[in-house]
Amino acid sequence: MNLQYPIGQFKCPEIITKDHIANWIEDIDSLPQRITNVVSAFTEKMLETTYRPDGWTARQVIHHIHDSHHNGYIRFKWAMTEDTPVIKAYYEDRWADLFDTKSAPISLSLNVIRALHAKWVYFLKGLSEHELQKTFIHPEGDVAISLAEDIGIYAWHGNHHLAHLQSIADQF
Repeated sequence: MNLQYPIGQFKCPEIITKDHIANWIEDIDSLPQRITNVVSAFTEKMLETTYRPDGWTARQVIHHIHDSHHNGYIRFKWAMTEDTPVIKAYYEDRWADLFDTKSAPISLSLNVIRALHAKWVYFLKGLSEHELQKTFIHPEGDVAISLAEDIGIYAWHGNHHLAHLQSIADQF
């Protein structure tokens, strides 16, 4: 198994269907509970365990999901309220090295992920087919990403890091 990409890398279908969107939204909706199910019995030792050599600890992964999905939600709002905005990228590796990401109780991020995902899913379910085609520009590579594709990216992202957390659980 590839420890860095245990579920593989995201591959966007050429044609994104309503079923893709519905399944991806369900993944986003269920992620907070699925994370909680995996990490609810984690000890401090487990929280400080990495999912691969030179990888992040479970604690860092959980706080990263919060940071990333918070940024993702904002990107959706920008795309809906601006004409093809260039989004602000961030150095996720540097954020993962900040003291709060390395030491804060995971409940802080789990609570925010739960609330954020509830609001995000409500928002996503209200998007029209036309709105799903709105785009933003990611500055890394100057790539236009539609909201439809980005739903898939964030569904994958959550599942990707959930697999990392599961791999840590499986070590114990």
